[in-house]
Amino acid sequence: MELRNEAGLNRLTYVFDLDGVIYRGYELQPHAREVILTLRNQGHAVRFYTNNSAKSRQSYVLKLDSLGIPTPIEDIMTSSYATALYFIEQNAVGKTVYRIGERGMVEEFEAVGMKVIYGDEDPDAHIDYVVVGIDRDFTYRKLARAQQAILQGAEFIATNRDATFPIEGGSILPGAGPLIAAVVIATGQEPFVVGKPETYAFNKILELTGTPPERATMVGDRLDTDILVGNRAGAHSVLVLTGISSREEAENAADGLKPERIISTLGELL
Repeated sequence: MELRNEAGLNRLTYVFDLDGVIYRGYELQPHAREVILTLRNQGHAVRFYTNNSAKSRQSYVLKLDSLGIPTPIEDIMTSSYATALYFIEQNAVGKTVYRIGERGMVEEFEAVGMKVIYGDEDPDAHIDYVVVGIDRDFTYRKLARAQQAILQGAEFIATNRDATFPIEGGSILPGAGPLIAAVVIATGQEPFVVGKPETYAFNKILELTGTPPERATMVGDRLDTDILVGNRAGAHSVLVLTGISSREEAENAADGLKPERIISTLGELL
């Protein structure tokens, strides 16, 4: 299948990670705005895909708009929204989710009809799913409740396993991975992982845009998530050095983690 823009040229789909690629915190990365607008003007499809489950897609619409990159909500994929799509596919709408996570989970899950509980809410509720993502108010009590629910039969889902995420000034903070590791150790069970490097959400982007993998390019800053998911899905992969992974790491990476291209900034993408 060939995708064509209005000029009749072959249309490509570019999937961009956000943290470390388009911005770090609220610092817009070099050439990000110009590259996105140029690709759109050329008729290519541009999508954003973040493993960060803390914010809803609407929150990312507002953030991108504030950075001069106006984007419709349909062009954004988050690990929370992908989890909501998974619930729909599992005919789970209306069931109960215990979340270790932030507001983005609530907004995306409730939008598709899930009952979402948190912390010590509704202590006698039957829990069908436990979803773990980044939660900057993570506590032992939340860990214990998630553990008990999973041991009693709730399905364990992780939004992503990112160990860290980049912020302003070149710093990093812990991601969802350490929290998920705590639940894994407490339960002895591995989760179904929705986000990168697993291909579930990336394949959803391809499906929704009608893009064959060979017409798609994943642009990211992490070898173990962005580049690996692009390679696993059969898409092209580009590492930009404004986030987590270094050129040396990329050049020495194993085959599955090795990007097709390495660029210093997004300005080199074109």
